[in-house]
Amino acid sequence: MTDKPAPTDDDVLGGLEPSQVRVRFPPSPTGLLTVGNIRSALFNWAFARHYGGKLVLRIEDTDKARNTPEALQYTLDSLRWLGLNWDEGPEVGGEFGPYLQSERMDIYADVVAKLLAAGKAYHCYCSQEELDQRREAARTAGQHSGYDGHCRSLTPEQVQAYIDEGRRPVVRLRMPDRPITFHDLVRGEITFLPENLGDYVLVRANGYPLYPLVNPVDDALMEVTHVLRGEDLLSSTPRQIALYEALAEIGIGSGKTPRFGHLPFVMGEGNKRLSKRDAGSGLGEYLERGFLPEGLLNYLALLGWSIADDRDVFTMDEMVKAFDIRKVNSNSARFDPKKCEAINASHMRLLPPDEFASRVVPFLAKAGVLPAEPSDEQLAVLRAAVPLVQERMNTLSESVEMLDFLFVDEAAFRVDPDAAAKVLTGDAGAVLEAASKALAAVGEWKTDAIEQALRASLIEGLGLKPKNAFGPVRVAISGRRISPPLFESLELLGRERSLRRLEQARALLPAD
Repeated sequence: MTDKPAPTDDDVLGGLEPSQVRVRFPPSPTGLLTVGNIRSALFNWAFARHYGGKLVLRIEDTDKARNTPEALQYTLDSLRWLGLNWDEGPEVGGEFGPYLQSERMDIYADVVAKLLAAGKAYHCYCSQEELDQRREAARTAGQHSGYDGHCRSLTPEQVQAYIDEGRRPVVRLRMPDRPITFHDLVRGEITFLPENLGDYVLVRANGYPLYPLVNPVDDALMEVTHVLRGEDLLSSTPRQIALYEALAEIGIGSGKTPRFGHLPFVMGEGNKRLSKRDAGSGLGEYLERGFLPEGLLNYLALLGWSIADDRDVFTMDEMVKAFDIRKVNSNSARFDPKKCEAINASHMRLLPPDEFASRVVPFLAKAGVLPAEPSDEQLAVLRAAVPLVQERMNTLSESVEMLDFLFVDEAAFRVDPDAAAKVLTGDAGAVLEAASKALAAVGEWKTDAIEQALRASLIEGLGLKPKNAFGPVRVAISGRRISPPLFESLELLGRERSLRRLEQARALLPAD
C-alpha cells in the first residue's frame, strides 16, 4: 500500500506563481466594521501573506448618503490598528487606482458602453409594474419567475416607441444560455442552471452603476486572482462569472476569471446570522473594552479555520505560515463572546510586562487615573503592579478598576459604597484597628513582612478566617472587594497611605 500524494497548491493557484496572487478587501466606509467584515479581511490578508502576494484595499463608497470622509478614515485606522495592512489602496497607492469606487465612475461608463456595443449587454425598458405582472404570471404557471428576457431582441421601432413614451432604460447583462460551473475553494464544485440566472441589471435607469457591475469590473482591471468573500454573496457568483467572461471577450482586464472561495456565515445568538445591530458585532466595542488586536484576530480566525485540532492560541505570523483556504470549514461558525474574551486573555498573558504596561496606559489615561504621559515614578509603580494583575485581566479596560487605587489622589480616594455595606460590618472595626497597629509596627515595608504581621495579628491574634480577616483591609486600601493581591498592593501603596486609608475606612463603619 502506497501513501497518498500530499496535496499541492495547484488547485488553488491555478498555474499562477505564488507571488502573482492578488486578493481584495472592499469595505463600505459607513463608520462600522463588523466582526464578519474583519474576518473576511483577515482571511484575505492571511491568504495574500501566505503566498507572498498582494492585498488590495478597495473602497465601496458610492453610497454618498451613508459614506463620509470621517467614516473612511475610521475604516483605514481600524484596519491599521488590527495590523491588516494593505499593499495597494488608499494612502498607499498602486498602479491600478483610483481605489475609491466613487472616483471610478467614468471607467464604469466606458465599460458599459463597450458591453452594449459588443452585444454583451442591452437596454431594458420594462417598467417595474410590467416586471411584477409577468413574474406573478410565471409563478402562477409554476414557471421560473426571474426576468424573462422581454427586451433582449427589441426592434428599432419598439425601442423608439419606448423612448417616445419617455421611458428610461436600465442596462442588463446578456446571460449565457448554459449552466455555469465553478470550483469554490471552500465548497468544491458548484453548478447554477441557466433557468435560475436571468439577465440582471448592471446600471439603473438613472445611469447609476450597481454592485454586480462595479465589483467585477474593478476585479478585472485590478487583476484580482482570488475572491474570498462571505457565503451571502454566493448566489451572485455565476452572474459575476458571466460578466468576467464578457469583459474578457471585449478586451478588458487580464482575461482570467478569479477563483472564488465563499466563507461561512458568522452566527450569533439563537443560531441566527450575526447582524451589525447585535451586541458584540462591531469593532468599536472591542476597541472600547481593550481587546488586543492579535487576540481578536486569533479568535476570528477560529470562525471557520483552525491551525491545529488541539490548539486555539497562535500568533498572526503562525497563521500566515499555516493558512490554507482549502481547510476553511463550509459550515456556519458561531460567535462565542466568552471564548473570544478567553482567547484575548491568553494573548494578554503572553505580553512582556513592559509591553503590557504600555498598552494599559491609554485606558488609565482615558479614565483620568494617569496623565497621557505618566511620570517616571508613576510608570515605576505601574510596572511593579503589572505582575499582580496581568494574570487576572481579560481586557485592558479592566486595568482601571484593578489599578486606580494606586494612583488616585488621597483626597479623592473613595471606598465603593456597595463594598463598604457588605464588608465593613460586624467585626470589621476590630479588624481595621488591629491591622493598623500591626502595620504601623512593621519594620521594613516589604510584602513578606506585611503578610507576616497581618496574619499574626488577624488570624492568630483575632482567630479569624482569612476571608474575614483580610476582606475589610482589602476594601479599606483599594476601595473595592476585588483587587490585586493584598500584601503586594500594600507594599506598592506605601505605609503612610495604607495607614491613612485604614483610618478613613474606620470612619465608614456603622455606629453601634
